[in-house]
Amino acid sequence: MTELSGLQIFKYLPAATKTEHTNCKECGCPTCMAFALKLAKHNIDIEKCKYAPKNLKEIYEKNAKQPQKTIDIKGVKIGGENVLYRHEKTFINKTAIAVIVDMANPDWENKLKKIKDFEFVRINEHLKIDLIITKNGTLPETVSYDEFKKLPLIEIVDEDFSKTSEELIKIREKAILEKDENFSNPTFVYFNHSNNLDLLCAKASYYLCKYANMLVFEDFNEGLITTLMTLRQNIFTDPQQPLQVESKIYEFNNPDENSLIFMTTNFALTFFAVANELESLPVPSYLIVTPAEGMSVLTAWSAEKFTAKMVAQTLKNFDFANKVKNRKIIIPGLLAHMKDELQEEIKDFEIIVGTIDAFAIGDFVKNMSY
Repeated sequence: MTELSGLQIFKYLPAATKTEHTNCKECGCPTCMAFALKLAKHNIDIEKCKYAPKNLKEIYEKNAKQPQKTIDIKGVKIGGENVLYRHEKTFINKTAIAVIVDMANPDWENKLKKIKDFEFVRINEHLKIDLIITKNGTLPETVSYDEFKKLPLIEIVDEDFSKTSEELIKIREKAILEKDENFSNPTFVYFNHSNNLDLLCAKASYYLCKYANMLVFEDFNEGLITTLMTLRQNIFTDPQQPLQVESKIYEFNNPDENSLIFMTTNFALTFFAVANELESLPVPSYLIVTPAEGMSVLTAWSAEKFTAKMVAQTLKNFDFANKVKNRKIIIPGLLAHMKDELQEEIKDFEIIVGTIDAFAIGDFVKNMSY
């Protein structure tokens, strides 16, 4: 069942059915259509309309129900989803990743330390295990397996891939499309010990996409978890919010006043592609990152979010001209058409057109004179 639109609601109201009390304004809205639009956005109570028919109230109340419950486990929220596909709106709570620590195992302390120490940074996000579940004992900041089993969750033990995937899809569709309360609890998939990491990774990746709210592993493998968290970050990023990094001057390999100077926008994917190359250079460098609302180089230029005046203002904000002696700024090759415009606005520096692709920066630096 998809969300009711204003037009779908309007069809039940007096103005559409051409009955008494058309556009009566008793609800506080100037017209029935205005009321319908507000109701579709949940900005008004349906009871404000005294003349809304019973069948509309029944349909609306069923439609207004939260399809999937949100469960908070030690600060980790799972569930609460109301769409099947990210592009419909956005996903709300990322699939949590939990690891079992069995305190009856002689090596449990070593495993616990590895789990707690595991962390990596990707696109400005610090990624680590979301939840530790303990068996045969309790620890601070963890949840015991007995407590976990009492939570209102739907458990699927992964044994047969086809069966598990079909069950996950059925549960989510029942919750979202039919708003069936029997399927409104979040789901988790439990993975028993496995020596086949490739198969485990493939299955877990699929379940992460469709539609597990949590993955619970008996084993802890850094490569497996890193892969899943990288995939998860891509899936649960809000498609309506561009990935962006802070606009500032970034330093690579301890630059000094004579070091190379590069420039790009604050689009995260572009930044990290360039940053990776600059870290690998045998020479130090600066990277000037201009504010562009998270847009890529050409997109920012076409949307007038990357202009010569904005670049000049960025340099002025950081007082960059007084911090370096090098007077050459290397701009992305895609902005070659802006060279003269930038040069006119930024008189303290010489504008050099760099590479179109980040991977070519190394060869470009080898061949340039500076």
